Amino acid sequence: MKTALLLTSGFLASFFAVAQSSDYLINWPLEYEPSRSKFFVHNEIEIQAAPEKVWALLVDAEAWPEWYEGASNVAITSSETTVLEKEAIFQWNTMGLAFKSTVKEFEAPYRLSWESKKKSIQGYHAWLIIPTATGCRVITDESQNGWLTFFEKTFQRKKLKRLHEVWLRELKKKSEQP
Repeated sequence: MKTALLLTSGFLASFFAVAQSSDYLINWPLEYEPSRSKFFVHNEIEIQAAPEKVWALLVDAEAWPEWYEGASNVAITSSETTVLEKEAIFQWNTMGLAFKSTVKEFEAPYRLSWESKKKSIQGYHAWLIIPTATGCRVITDESQNGWLTFFEKTFQRKKLKRLHEVWLRELKKKSEQP
């Protein structure tokens, strides 16, 4: 009986550990699944603020350059609004490149994903906001394909991860302000 209980509890612990991996929580399009992509980055942070407060900052895309160094010239081109919404199209500069991105998943205040496509690089950037007892855990994952990813992996492997880390830290700082 003890052996069965230990095996069952061990299995459940393993199951919940796997279930908390962002790969299983993100709705990846087939071509962007991390195991199929050429480049993948994962970052996460705990934030002591309600998911709704974090969400409001995250979807206010045109304000990103005011607090996130990795974004500039952000403009939503699909509507008159300055905030992201379902199927929004926005242009912006990041990592020294200009991108046109399309929101693919929009489930306030928990899921936001967009796809960015250029001839040289295609990316899928997903955000998860998971409620916790003290606020929320924010996960941001990005999966990329295209010939430019070779240079990114070879010469700038840590740049995207670092920029996402900065984005999360600044999001935390702004979210936790009264």
